[in-house]
Parts: sequence; C-alpha cells; structure tokens
Amino acid sequence: MLHAGSTSVTVVDARSSRTTAAIALDERYAAHNYSPLPVVAASAEGAWITDVDGHRYLDCLAAYSAVNFGHRNPVIIAAAHHQLDAVTLVSRAFHSDRLGPFCEALARLCGKDMVLPMNSGAEAVESAIKVARKWGADVKGVPAGRANIIVARNNFHGRTTTIISFSDDETARGGFGPFTPGFRAVPFGDAQAMAAAIDEHTVAVLLEPIQGEAGIIVPPADFLPRVRRLCTDNNVLMIADEIQSGLARTGRTFACDHWGVVPDVYLLGKALGGGVVPLSAVVADRDVLGVLHPGEHGSTFGGNPLAAAIGSTVIGILETGEYQSRSTELGTHLHTRLAGVPGVTAVRGMGLWAGVDIDARFGTGKQVSLRLAERGVLVKDTHGHTLRFAPPLVITRDEIDWAVDRFADAMASGT
Repeated sequence: MLHAGSTSVTVVDARSSRTTAAIALDERYAAHNYSPLPVVAASAEGAWITDVDGHRYLDCLAAYSAVNFGHRNPVIIAAAHHQLDAVTLVSRAFHSDRLGPFCEALARLCGKDMVLPMNSGAEAVESAIKVARKWGADVKGVPAGRANIIVARNNFHGRTTTIISFSDDETARGGFGPFTPGFRAVPFGDAQAMAAAIDEHTVAVLLEPIQGEAGIIVPPADFLPRVRRLCTDNNVLMIADEIQSGLARTGRTFACDHWGVVPDVYLLGKALGGGVVPLSAVVADRDVLGVLHPGEHGSTFGGNPLAAAIGSTVIGILETGEYQSRSTELGTHLHTRLAGVPGVTAVRGMGLWAGVDIDARFGTGKQVSLRLAERGVLVKDTHGHTLRFAPPLVITRDEIDWAVDRFADAMASGT
C-alpha cells in the first residue's frame, strides 16, 4: 500500500490477475484510440486513485485538469446527489430551474453577458468557430465562405474533424482528410506573424493562453497583450481556449489573468464539470453570442440540469479564491522541486501545471511515466521527452514532496 509521507520507495508488484483481466477486456472491446498506463482505477478520493488490487497512486494528471478540485470533492458530490433526486435531463426543448442560475453565475465569473452551455471541450471549440463565422457574416460583413480564423502552431483544441484541420499533429490528422478550410496557423508567441496573417476577412484568433498538449508552453510576456490589441484594432474576436488552463489551474481563475488580458470569448470545460460530468461552455457578450438564433445550434445534453447544478457549485468554489491561492503557492514549490531533479533539463508552466523536459539518457517520457506508476505516481508524457504534472489542486505540500522524491528515483533507475 502506498501512502504520502513514506520515506521509502515502494514499487507496485507485477500485474495481478485482476489487473491483467481488466486490461485485456479493455483491449478486446474498447477502441484503441488511447495508450493508457497499465493501472486499473477502482476508486478515488482527493488526490489519490486506488486500483483493483488496493494499490494507491498519487494522481498528478487530474484527468487533464478535469479533476482540479479533487476526486469526489464532497461539496460537488453532494450537489450531484441532490440534483439526481430531482431531474437530470429535459433537453433544451424546455426550461429548467438550474440552467438560468448556472449561466448567470458563469457569465458573472467571466465578466460577460451570455453563456452557451455544451458538453465536451471540443464541442465548445466547434461552437466558438461557428459563432465566430456567424458573427463575421452578420456583424463584420465578411462575404459568405470567405471567413478565416488565425490559430497557433502546435495547438491542441480537440480531435474533431474541423479541429484537426488546423492541427500540426500528424497522428491526429493522418488518414482523416479531407479537412475543413478557413484556418491560418502562425508560430505560438509570435505577434508579428499573427499581425501579418490577419486580413479583412479574419473573424477570430483562437489560442490557448498556455499551450497544454505541446508541453505546457508559456508565451512571451508581451504576446497575449499584443494579440488583444491586434484583435481590437482589426475588429477580430479574441477567443481564449481556457479548457485546460482555466478555473484555477495556473493560480488565477483564468490563465489570461496573468497578463491582464480579457478575451472576447472564453472557452471552458474539463474542471467546469467538477470531475463528475462533461460540461463545457462558450462565454461572451451579447453582441457575439447574440448572433445565434433558434435552430442554428444545439445540444441535447448541453446545459442539462445535472451538469448545470454541478457547474454552479464549481463556480461557487472558485469564487472563494481558495484554489487559486493553493495553485499559486504550491505551484511555486512544485516547480522548484522538479527543477532540482537530476536529468531534468527544463520546467515550464504556471501554478500547479508543469511541463518537465528530461534528458534522453534517462529514458523517454513514456518509460519514465511507467516507472513512476510503479512507484505510485501517475503522470503522462507528451512529445517524446516531456512529462506533464497537473495534480488536483487539493494536493498537499507533503504529497508534492512525496511525488517528486519518487520522480527522482524513477529517473535515477533509468541510468
């Protein structure tokens, strides 16, 4: 059994028959669109996951920021149970008593007028693309079929057909064409290149304030403020994809807050559902979201009463500022400790979000993540030799030290 604060390094035994059987069943019947670590979760609480054999793991991935407030956060779970006893789904064919309060609270949190609730993060991105094009046609006067959207290279906004149309990831693109036109990619962090790409038919700039899948890439300090000015000067919507970076992950409610930038459109998801349900949203002022009319966009589950109740609870948690403070304070400690591990060549990020580059002599990112899992710590690799650390924001300082000590041991065991 693994426990935080232990001074010895505990290595999980070889796979049991229960683990092997569960993995075999997944591999037999679940489509192979992921390559998961050989850990079979059975329960979770706070920052910890327990597998089918009773081994405990410190979760330093938090479902890509979907579990910011901890597994089975008691306040969120209580709200879910309460709503389960009332009504869970009516579709948008009717009103519900949970939708209006949720949209009001989220609009207030973002300083905007309106909310378009959806389910997955990719749905929020797709919805924003539609809204931006409709805004371009109805408000900016862009001729039909001429609208373009500027994106950043090495972006990650999801894996739907339209989104991979402007992705650099050939694994996500290969064999899935033809692709959707209307996008122009420029280097992330290069405001000059962005300025050169904008023309009279540009309707939006779509960016992650900090690129997540690319390895937690933080832009130059002047980049987002310059993008904001470019969008204002050229009558272009600035769309911030805060699906991973938002909702306290970086130490602020939104990553854009670090640069004092307010986008025209926020895209939110993952943590908005409290780690319980899929919930995403497009949040903007009325002059942007007001371009949508009945029948032009929709979702059967978007804004359902269960999700809305949970989302309202998440917003209430964020309004206390507790998790933003925890992410700031503990994030500084996490980054300092990670930077001191032999074999680490770079640590990037903000708050409790770190991209860690490792020397190839110590193994690939996948190899190190497997060795870490054996030691009771769950992280995920990206781009060969980068690991991402994004623990639930309920993690403690002692648990961070415990995880980093095991990371150092996992690194050393590969040399």
